[in-house]
Amino acid sequence: MIHRHFKLIPALWLAFVSIPALADSKAEIDANVQVALQEFYEKSPAGRILAQDAAGVLVFPKILKAGIGVGGEYGEGSLLVGGQPSAYYSTASASIGFQFGAQLKSQVVLFMTPQALDRFRNSDGWEAGVDGSIALIEFGAAEEISSKTIQDPIIGFIFSNRGFMYNLTFEGSKITEIVR
Repeated sequence: MIHRHFKLIPALWLAFVSIPALADSKAEIDANVQVALQEFYEKSPAGRILAQDAAGVLVFPKILKAGIGVGGEYGEGSLLVGGQPSAYYSTASASIGFQFGAQLKSQVVLFMTPQALDRFRNSDGWEAGVDGSIALIEFGAAEEISSKTIQDPIIGFIFSNRGFMYNLTFEGSKITEIVR
């Protein structure tokens, strides 16, 4: 039984190595970002209010995460400033440890201050937890928050899980600007 799972690891690795080759166009990313934002706003009216107060909103509408002992995730999205796309980014991470499964998720990162947004935009690849700490807001608590009750300069939401995998986090995610 275990032997069969080890055969899947090379296939999983190959899938993640080839994901960037299947990259979306600028128009596809823009459309997916709008759909993800609409879903985010419907699920969290407080998130909508926070987004209106944010200096910038980074949206990754489709992040695929999969693993069997060794795992990884990859997705593409855009940074909205003043409601308009200003740059495109990819997010990627790898992990080793107890994990089995796959999921498709969306992430919204709110840069609440111009300083936090500038640090992000001026970085050459930004790693969550290293270059900046993201306050992860769970949807159960999302209705109780506002820009008056939360003072973190960077706030993140993870939603739309369509699969099963434990450990939702931003930590270790490397975010890099891409050309579209």
